[in-house]
Amino acid sequence: MILACNNINKAFGTNEILKNVSFHVEEREKTAVVGMNGAGKSTLLKIIMHEMSADSGEVILSKGSTIGYLAQHEAVSGQNTIYHELLTVKQHLLQMEERIRSLEKEMKHLDGDALSQALDTYNRLNTQFENENGYAYQSEVIGVLKGLGFPEEDFDKSVDTLSGGQKTRVALGKLLLSKPDLILLDEPTNHLDMNSIAWLETYLLNYPGAVIIVAHDRYFLNKVVTKVVEIDNGHASVFTGNYSDYAAKRAMIREAQLKAYFNQQQEIKHQEQVITKLKSFNREKSIKRAESREKMLDKMERLEKPAEIDHEIHLHLEPRITSGNDVLKAEHLSKSFDRLSLFSDLSFEIKRGEKVAIIGNNGTGKTTLLKIINQVIEADSGSFTLGSKVHIGYYDQEHHVLHMEKTLFEEISDDYPTLTNTQIRNVLAAFLFTGDEVFKKIRDLSGGERGRVSLAKLMLSEANFLILDEPTNHLDITSKEILEQAINQYTGTVLYVSHDRYFINQTATRIMDLTGNTLVNYIGNYDYYLEKREELTKIYAPDTSNDRSAGIFGAASTVTKQATETEGKKDWKQQKEEQARERKRQNDLKRTEEEIQKLEIRDKEIDELLASPEVYSDVSRCMELNNEKFEISGKLEELYEKWEELA
Repeated sequence: MILACNNINKAFGTNEILKNVSFHVEEREKTAVVGMNGAGKSTLLKIIMHEMSADSGEVILSKGSTIGYLAQHEAVSGQNTIYHELLTVKQHLLQMEERIRSLEKEMKHLDGDALSQALDTYNRLNTQFENENGYAYQSEVIGVLKGLGFPEEDFDKSVDTLSGGQKTRVALGKLLLSKPDLILLDEPTNHLDMNSIAWLETYLLNYPGAVIIVAHDRYFLNKVVTKVVEIDNGHASVFTGNYSDYAAKRAMIREAQLKAYFNQQQEIKHQEQVITKLKSFNREKSIKRAESREKMLDKMERLEKPAEIDHEIHLHLEPRITSGNDVLKAEHLSKSFDRLSLFSDLSFEIKRGEKVAIIGNNGTGKTTLLKIINQVIEADSGSFTLGSKVHIGYYDQEHHVLHMEKTLFEEISDDYPTLTNTQIRNVLAAFLFTGDEVFKKIRDLSGGERGRVSLAKLMLSEANFLILDEPTNHLDITSKEILEQAINQYTGTVLYVSHDRYFINQTATRIMDLTGNTLVNYIGNYDYYLEKREELTKIYAPDTSNDRSAGIFGAASTVTKQATETEGKKDWKQQKEEQARERKRQNDLKRTEEEIQKLEIRDKEIDELLASPEVYSDVSRCMELNNEKFEISGKLEELYEKWEELA
C-alpha cells in the first residue's frame, strides 16, 4: 500500500464536503475519484498533498515514497523554451553527466590512489546514470513533448508566449518526467486533443507507479483505471474495475437506495397518518399508542435522500418545426490565418436527423468551421447553404453568446420576453439555479455554470439544427449523460465538435475527421472510426497516415490539389450512396421489427382465443384461427430471416 486516507472530514462553514472519507491505494494501482461538480474531489487531492488541512482524519504516505500533483489549472511560467523547461526535471542527470565528463578529463592527469579513487567515483556515477536512463533522457523529453501534442518546431518557443492550455500541458509533461511513486492528476485531459489523450492513456497504463485521477472523461477512465472512489453527498464508496464496471454497479445501488428511501418516506407518512388518527380518538389508550408510535419514529434512522434526485439538470431538446431533408450543403470552403492554412476545398452535406461529430487535432480549424457555418466569421473562399426551414441553435464553448454584464434572469428574459417570471425561474431551476442565484452576474459564474446557462438557452430556442462546440466541457459525468440522452431523443439535426470520445460514441451517427486540411468521412460512431481510421486516412489524407502509424500526430501538409479534388468528388459520391443505403437499411429494419411485433401480438391473441370455451367448441372458428396462426408462423419465419439480414 502506498497511500491511505482514514476518516477524512472537511467542511466549509456549515457545508460538509467530506464525511469520514476512507480508502487506500496500492503500488502501481490506477484509481479514479469521481463525483458531481462540487462534490469535493479537488479538495480531497489538496488534502492529500497537504495544500489544505482536513478538519479531522489522517493521510498516510508510505515511508520513502515520492508524490507529484497536477492541479486543474496548473501552469508554468518563465523565459525557458518548452524543451528546456522540461529538461529542468532532469537537472540532476545533467549535473551527473557534467561530473562524469569532468572526471574523464581529470583522470588523464592522475595516478596511484587518486586515480583509483576517481575511477571508483566514475564507475559509481556511470552505473547510477545508466540506471536512471541517463543516456536516453533527451529522447524521453522529446517523446513526452510530442505525445502531449507539441510539434518539433514549437520546442524552441518561450513558455511565456504559450496559451494557458499549452502551459498546463508543459506542467503535465514535467510531472510525468519526474516519475514520482504516486501521481495525482486533476482533469489532465482538459487541454489535450484526442491523439494526446490516447498517448497519455498508454503512458499511464505502463507507468510503474500509482496514479490517482480526477476526470470527467469516461472513455479515458475506462482505459486506465482499475478502481473507482466515488464521492457522493460527502461519503466515499470504493468500486473495483473500470468506469463501466463502476457505472453498472452504481446504477444497481442507486436504484436500491432510491427504493429504500421512498419506501421509508412512505412508511413515515403512513405512521404519521396513524398517529394523527389515534390522537383524534382522544381516548387514553389511543393517545398512549400514538405516543408509542411517535417514539418509534424518533428512533428510526432516517435515510439520506440520494443526491441525484436534487442535483440533476432537466434538459429536453425539441424543434418547434421540422426542417427540409437537406439541412446544410458546404462547397469548397477554405480558411487561413496569416500563413497558417487550416483547411481548403471542404465540401460536405448534412441531412435531417443526422448527428455529426467533427473531430481532429487541436489547431486544425474545427471550431473555425462551426463559426463559419454560424456566420460568426467568414470563409476565405467557398460557400454554404442552409436548407428549407432550418433554424440554428448555437452552443459556443467560449460562451460568447452570453452577455457577461447581465444576470442569469436577464439573460433569459431579454432573449425570451414572452416568458413570465415564474416560467423563467422554472427554466433556471431545471438547470440548478434557484433562489437568489438567478440574480448572479454571468461573469461571476464558473465554466460549468455558464455551460448550464447556454444549455438552458439552447433548450428554449426550439431550433431544428443544433451546432455545438465542445458541449461537454466543464460538465460533470451525470450532466454529460443527461445531455447524451437529450441529443439521442432529439428529432432535429446536430453538428458538433468534441474531444469527448465516450460522448461521441454514444451520440454520433457520422464522424468527419478534419485532418491534412481535408475531411475524411466515417459513417458510424467513434468505435467505427477507430476501426476504419488507418484504412481511410491512407486513401483520403495520405500525408497524415504515416504520422498516425508512428504515434505522432501533427498538422500535415496539404495533399496534391488535383488528387484531392478527384478523390474528394469520388469519395463524396460514394459516401452519399452509402449513407442512402444505410438510411434505407435502418428504415427497412424498423418496418420489419414493427411487422414482427404486430404478428407476435396477434399470435398470442389467437392462443388466448383458442383456449376459451366459446371458441374451442366452435369447429369452424377453430379451423379459421388455426389457419391464420399457420399463416402468421410462415410470415414470421420470413420476417425473422429478413431481420437477421438487415441487422
